[in-house]
Amino acid sequence: LEGPGWAANAVGGAYELHLFGSLLRQGEWAWGEKALGILDHVLDDGFIDEATGFIKGYRDTVKGDFCLNYKHNSDWFCPGSMAKVAYQLLLFADELEGDPRAARMRSIAEKCAQWLHEKVRPCSNGWFPRRTAPSGEHYRKSPDGGDDAFFETSADGLFILQLWAGLKKRGIADYSQQLAERTAAFTRSGGHFGSINHDTYDPHESVAYAAAFRVLLQVSYALPSEAVRAFAYSKCLAGLEQFKMAEDRNGVATKGLLYMEKSWPTAYLWENAEAALAYFEAAADLRASMPEAARRHERDGLTILRAIAKHHHGPHGFLTEGVDWSNHVSQKHHVGGEYFGDIQYTEPFLNNQHIAEPTHFYLKNLARKPGVPDVMAWEDLEGNRILDIMIHGGRIDSPPRSKYRFQWSRPGER
Repeated sequence: LEGPGWAANAVGGAYELHLFGSLLRQGEWAWGEKALGILDHVLDDGFIDEATGFIKGYRDTVKGDFCLNYKHNSDWFCPGSMAKVAYQLLLFADELEGDPRAARMRSIAEKCAQWLHEKVRPCSNGWFPRRTAPSGEHYRKSPDGGDDAFFETSADGLFILQLWAGLKKRGIADYSQQLAERTAAFTRSGGHFGSINHDTYDPHESVAYAAAFRVLLQVSYALPSEAVRAFAYSKCLAGLEQFKMAEDRNGVATKGLLYMEKSWPTAYLWENAEAALAYFEAAADLRASMPEAARRHERDGLTILRAIAKHHHGPHGFLTEGVDWSNHVSQKHHVGGEYFGDIQYTEPFLNNQHIAEPTHFYLKNLARKPGVPDVMAWEDLEGNRILDIMIHGGRIDSPPRSKYRFQWSRPGER
């Protein structure tokens, strides 16, 4: 499968590629052009109904057919995941001001939000359904049959709040009433942290807590509501603590990573990147008012990125999708056939690319710039150099790659 949906993440990956290419002023490498080519594939090749804003998540690369879910059919889809793609279009449009694509992307996001508002009814608890039929009607089954116990409590619905808040922030559409009602349904329950992943079933998932913090922080400013902001910190960000691994487990480098959930404890790296981004956004939010707390959250995010950096393989920087320290997915799926170890597969836009977003946020908003002559340089809060880029005559030359030095590990660490 490929496309903009969940694990395929073409719009999100293209956005992150474009962000990082702009930051590094990559010139001849043309990262920006590659990112726009991927975006155009989503915009122009049949994934989006521009009249309604409905987004088909996937295309079967063997059959060529479009489908709505990872089971290669269109019986159901996750409305929150569609909202996530629409929000990614909104974010990417911010980077393309002046480009004719930007207005088109905002229009799609606005129409998608309207479709979700009109077609997707809330559950009995006031929260969003985890899955719906293509019509928007509730779909209560799991992908493998049987009733889904987390139909009313999946955190996937958070991304609908994120889309509504993002539209309001940009003055495109105002869903304040709906935003307040659905946020209240989330907070009065103590939070819905059931699996965002479409194929797992657990009441508490690490990425659900990270996404909840990020979304509710945005919502708290969109409404505005100090109570929602307090909930985001006290319940959502604080909830990440239960997933932290403070030691290496079974000979695998797990120290600093967060595992996914108790029923599936593998540490997936896109989820860890989302947690790092949550901590960095908290650090930026608190920097002026609570500097000590901000520095603590900054260190939390750095710890995660440094832990992720230990899981590259081969000469081209292959980044595993997950660190399977408990052999949950079984030995045959591990790099080198190790009983405990890194999974030998990845989704490039969800794993390798998703690491770019917290990295970019950190370099742009939190890292120090030491002002080295003829070098673009960034350091962390402890003075460790993160990235050096040599500049020649005010211009960054692309190759050779040796002009770039990126180091997430501390000096002396692998």
